[in-house]
Amino acid sequence: MRRIVQRVLPDGQAYSVQPFHICLRGLEQAILCREEEDYDTMVKAICVCARRKNVIIIIYAVVSNHCHVAVLSRCHADADSFAQEIKRIYAQLFQRKYGVKNILRRIEIKAICLDSDQHVRNALAYIPKNAMDNGASVYEYLWTGFRAMFASRQVSENCRQVANLTFRERVAIMHTGDKLDDVPWLLDGENHLVPSSICDWAYLEQVYNNDPGFFLRLVGGVNSAEMQYELEEKPYQMLSDTEYYKMVEDVCLRWFKAGLSQLSLAQKHRIIPYLFRTTKTTERQLARIVGLPLDRISSILQIAKGPILGG
Repeated sequence: MRRIVQRVLPDGQAYSVQPFHICLRGLEQAILCREEEDYDTMVKAICVCARRKNVIIIIYAVVSNHCHVAVLSRCHADADSFAQEIKRIYAQLFQRKYGVKNILRRIEIKAICLDSDQHVRNALAYIPKNAMDNGASVYEYLWTGFRAMFASRQVSENCRQVANLTFRERVAIMHTGDKLDDVPWLLDGENHLVPSSICDWAYLEQVYNNDPGFFLRLVGGVNSAEMQYELEEKPYQMLSDTEYYKMVEDVCLRWFKAGLSQLSLAQKHRIIPYLFRTTKTTERQLARIVGLPLDRISSILQIAKGPILGG
């Protein structure tokens, strides 16, 4: 499979993009979706934020106390900006409905680059499996993009286009005043978004070689505890230098098939922004681990604020 693909993003321009994972969790695992309407609101917030921040949704899953989203983005900065926008917008919607402030105040949220074929396949299988881990059938659970995959994409007569909603309807149904007259999104008879109209199902299917059996076997076999640690916990933990060095070694082997000590200066320049954006670290720790002066690390990260694609 090809992790990096060409896509036309919401701004209408074609770019090389690659997959990122985002997880949003409430304060101390607080309930973010108290009613069925809240799950619907979260899905719609994800879509609106993706359009605002110029990324494409691959797949998502919303459960009571957190959500997962995988997106295609041209750079870490755009994916991170999308993550922060979800946090901001959903916190506002939650406060408006329930009067509860700061539900997401101390929650860190960042985009994790899915930087290998195995990482992509496991992560995209783990996301819909959250429905199963919460006691629901992945086939019947409404609040996941799983239903966009390997499905008949005939449009029901009951569906209508979000692009045709009036301003008042957009506010009432989509919870936004944003202009949406150029989106392909569809609403079903209950005004829920149709997953195949909001997810890049073509990317999803090619990840699994267009084989639904391959996908379902992977969903059944993915280690949920391992993926939860990789995607939800490890990025937010500050590791000791010894642990961090081992983790960096693993990344180097995935990216370059070489250990950290064997990397060229150019390869180190390439991997440092990824490490800084996707793990809890400091410039000083990176300098110690990769063996470069602190001012060089700072310079690399400053330059990397523009578009960055992983290895």
